[in-house]
Amino acid sequence: MAEVLVRYFAAAEDAAGRAEEILDAATAGELRTLLADRYGGAMERVLASGSFLVDGVVTRDPERALGARVDVLPPFSGG
Repeated sequence: MAEVLVRYFAAAEDAAGRAEEILDAATAGELRTLLADRYGGAMERVLASGSFLVDGVVTRDPERALGARVDVLPPFSGG
């Protein structure tokens, strides 16, 4: 496990009740499980259709290793 700065945006921020925090996780899958356990249904809905931005790359791969910062992004609609 490694400390990672997790930043939340839009619906993810609403679900977490904060803009950012430091958590211990090594992979995107570990972080997804941690966030779902910690914040429940609202965060699970964000994670179901959202994604993580890891080192500037959008990922949904649960095996993806995390860097120093991860952004939790809700689904975005075009327009």
